[in-house]
Amino acid sequence: MSSTFDSNLPPRQAKPYNFVLQIYESKDMQTRIVLHDKVRLHTAQKYGAIHMAKIDFGGVVEEVITREEFPLAKARDILKDETIAVLGYGVQGPAQALNMKENGLNVIIGQAKRFQKDWDRAVSDGWVPGETLFEMEEAAKRGTIIQMLVSDAAQKAIWPAIKPCLDAGDALYFSHGFSVVYKDQTNIIPPDNCDVLLVAPKGSGLNVRRNFLSGAGINSSFGVFQDYTGRAKDRAIAVGIGIGSGYLFPTTFENEVYSDLTGERGVLMGALAGLMEAQYQVLRENGHSPSESFNETVEELTQSLIRLVDENGMDWMYANCSATAQRGALDWLPKFKAATLPVFKDLYQRVKDGAETQRVIEACGADNYQETLTAELAELGNSELWRTGKATRDLRPKESAKTITEGTRGVGGRAAN
Repeated sequence: MSSTFDSNLPPRQAKPYNFVLQIYESKDMQTRIVLHDKVRLHTAQKYGAIHMAKIDFGGVVEEVITREEFPLAKARDILKDETIAVLGYGVQGPAQALNMKENGLNVIIGQAKRFQKDWDRAVSDGWVPGETLFEMEEAAKRGTIIQMLVSDAAQKAIWPAIKPCLDAGDALYFSHGFSVVYKDQTNIIPPDNCDVLLVAPKGSGLNVRRNFLSGAGINSSFGVFQDYTGRAKDRAIAVGIGIGSGYLFPTTFENEVYSDLTGERGVLMGALAGLMEAQYQVLRENGHSPSESFNETVEELTQSLIRLVDENGMDWMYANCSATAQRGALDWLPKFKAATLPVFKDLYQRVKDGAETQRVIEACGADNYQETLTAELAELGNSELWRTGKATRDLRPKESAKTITEGTRGVGGRAAN
């Protein structure tokens, strides 16, 4: 079953943050706290109930939690008696574990030693075998919040060994809804006497770590699939703050996995790479040099235009490009949308009906998958397009950045056309 949160609750006076419209107090959560856990009631009385900011996203008001509503001190207090066992030291594991550790939480690592590279990486990052670094089953037994951060296919493989390690009241934590939503394919059905939580950072593990160190954080979604203790929502949000989320927005396991799989195969990775390859090929076939083709396909996007989009939106990026570029982009935007919309609809349906999941389980679960993946990535990296990219990156100046102040001219851009 999926848990949703009641948004029809009375408003509560908030601090005058410029982005907060109103904050509500979850009376439902207060009731559940009283019924289920006297210790958590003490925390609720100390900090007040969970508050959520209401923010206008493009005309639709959504509820989010920022560090203002849920400070790190509150997360530490909620998790002070928990041992968070991070299973898997591959992509998300290192980032989430290190961020939580540096935020003062009690963290241990579960990593199969037979995967020596990941084990050695954990040791080099300061985790101590027998103290904070264990085989997966041992870590799962020691933990009260067990984070399943191995790959989706690996979760299916290790579940029979992990499930018996769970005690009543433990929390089973995921950063992807994959295993729980597609239980008919993964055979992962959590015990009834555990909380089942989701915190899904909207970025790769590497950037979860980098953004934490920069102070920016990465936004995350959170959800509760099963609330055995009455504290599942508290635990999920507290861990989300602990891993360094910039803000957290509620979702369900289903919505998270459907949107995530679509995004990865679409704009974020698959479609982006496919569009780049197609444009590069057309330019090369028409006599343009590798350098020119790469600069007009990739370099200008990554080093200029996407930074403007990140700073202030697509329309602002358009406003700060030439009239010729604006006109062409506006004319061709609907053509590209019309051409790709059927592909995205097909992709979403394949995600929803489990076809993409089956592909992941079969491919990523194969004994020779690491060798196959290495070969596929090598083919990508050794293509002319991306070998040209390496040469282009090597040519970027390495000078120190110039200081920009309020008085620096020419850096504000056009406010409008």
